[in-house]
Amino acid sequence: MTKWWAILALAAAAVGGGALFCDAQKATPATPRAATAAAASPSPATATPTLRPEVLARYPHDTEAFTQGLLWRNGHLFESTGLYGESSLREVDLRTGTVVRRHDLPADLFGEGLAAVRDHLVQLTWKHGTALVWRTADFSVARQFAYEGEGWGLCFDGEHLVMSDGSDRLVFRDPDSFAVARTVHVTRDGAPVRALNELECVDGAVYANVWQTDEIVRIDPRTGRVEATIDAGGLLDAASRGHADVLNGIAFVPETGHFLITGKLWPWVFEVRWVPRR
Repeated sequence: MTKWWAILALAAAAVGGGALFCDAQKATPATPRAATAAAASPSPATATPTLRPEVLARYPHDTEAFTQGLLWRNGHLFESTGLYGESSLREVDLRTGTVVRRHDLPADLFGEGLAAVRDHLVQLTWKHGTALVWRTADFSVARQFAYEGEGWGLCFDGEHLVMSDGSDRLVFRDPDSFAVARTVHVTRDGAPVRALNELECVDGAVYANVWQTDEIVRIDPRTGRVEATIDAGGLLDAASRGHADVLNGIAFVPETGHFLITGKLWPWVFEVRWVPRR
C-alpha cells in the first residue's frame, strides 16, 4: 500500500461470548441500453450487505506501531510494523499492550503483512520483494522467499498463503515455495475493489482492509466476490484520534469467535464482532 509519507516523494455474525479480558479498557419495456444498465446495477435487494463492528472491549496499543499485519496464534498476539528504519516483528501482550518480544528489521526493509504457517511466521516487505520466514519460538530467520511486485497483506487459509499487493488482486501462493498457484480479482456489486491491504483468512473467507477507508470487506476467495462490507468508521473518538493513521490490522480469535482490529499508530486494539448495520 502506498504509505502516508510516500505521497510526498453475508452478513457474517460471529460466535457470541464475553471479551477476552473482562476488565479491559472497534411498466414501459426497457430499451436495450436501459436493460443493459439495469443488469449492471444490482437492486437494493441484491446489493452487498453492510455490517458494523460491535465493540466488546478495547486494549492499549503502541501509538508508535505503524501496524501492517496483526495475527492471533495459539493465545498470542503478533504484529508486523512498517516504515523504513522502524519496521519490526513483535509479540504483544493484548491486555496491557506491552511488547513481549521484538525483532527489528534491517533499515532498508519496510515490514508488511503477516501470516502463520505451522511453526513459522511469514512477513512480507513492501518494495523489497522479500518474504521473511521466522521461527515463532525464537524469532530467528528460517529462510526467505523472493517475489515480484509489492507486498501488502498476507494470510494463510490452511492450503495457500493469500497475498495482496494494493490492487484488486489476491494471489494464492504455495506456503513451501511461495510459487503462485492462482489469482483472483475482487469485485463488489460488479465493480473492482482496489487498494486491498491487510488480510485475515477465516472459515473459508478472506477479510481485507481497504486502504485509506474505514472499510473491511469479506471476500469469497473462489470467485473474488465481496460478500459483505464492514463499516468500521467511528471507532476512535476525538480524544483518541491524535496522530493516528488509517485503519489496518485484522486478527481472528478462534477461542471466542471475535476479531481484533486496530490501525497504524492507533492507541487501541478493539475486540469486536460483526453485527448488521442499522
